[in-house]
Amino acid sequence: PADIYQEEIKEESSMEFRQLNTFIQVAKFQSFSKAAEHLGYSQSAVTVQIRMLEKELNTRLFDRMGKKILLTSQGQEFLECANTILYDVEKAKCSMESETAELKNPLRIGTIESLCFSKLPSIIHYFREHYPKVEFRIVTASPEELISQMEQNELDLIYILDTPRWTKDWIKVMEIPEDMIFVCSSHAAFVSDKEFSIAELLDKPFFLTEKDANYRQAFDQALAQKCLDLHPHLEISNTEFIIHMLEQNDGISLLPYFAVQKEVEDDRLAILHVNDIQITMYRQLLYHKSKFLTEEMKKFIYLAELDYT
Repeated sequence: PADIYQEEIKEESSMEFRQLNTFIQVAKFQSFSKAAEHLGYSQSAVTVQIRMLEKELNTRLFDRMGKKILLTSQGQEFLECANTILYDVEKAKCSMESETAELKNPLRIGTIESLCFSKLPSIIHYFREHYPKVEFRIVTASPEELISQMEQNELDLIYILDTPRWTKDWIKVMEIPEDMIFVCSSHAAFVSDKEFSIAELLDKPFFLTEKDANYRQAFDQALAQKCLDLHPHLEISNTEFIIHMLEQNDGISLLPYFAVQKEVEDDRLAILHVNDIQITMYRQLLYHKSKFLTEEMKKFIYLAELDYT
């Protein structure tokens, strides 16, 4: 159709940073259609941009397996480059902004322990470098408590990890799938490349988040479906403490991959491959529809979507 043709021509004439951003969004959503919806493009425009990017780089960035879109190893490597490029561009833009455009309104952010520990420090550091007048108030609580505070206008944005959440009164600006993984010390006696059933691991000490944590609830429900019971050796809401305990002891935990990625890459923690329990949660960023979207909120959203860590 003519409108699709014109859109493809427009995309071909303005690739650069738009293509990089489109690539990042497809990688995040693992979907061309969801990325297109998020960006306000047609799916054909997204497809054209990715096709042109792959042609220019002379490599395949995504494996397309039916409706599932996964990064290739080259795509994963290029994702890091793309994030760095966009961050540097944003940094350059910030350096050119006049004093009159300086951000200075406070931000009230609600989040959960694992995201606070893993994702917020770098974002706050960015604000500190570029917008030192912006003050942060960070609240950590369960998704239910954070939603309640958002609806009472006590929080500007909530950054949660949960099953997909939405009502007509909220605006969701980000939803990214995150795998929950079983991890232990890389020196634990039971570390192996083989696949385990969860029943084979239940005699090991488990260090878990408290029962009201959403992915802990999903784990308990999965165990109940198998008529299995688990009595954790440790329950605590602090993800950082759990990671420290794992490094020092032969225990197991179920945590978001992003929370332990550095420890796994540094060979301090190891992933246990459990073949009969797979849990996925979604990293989501929301604000109330009646909330005025400030420039400070826009900047926080941009950095969270860029996954600036």
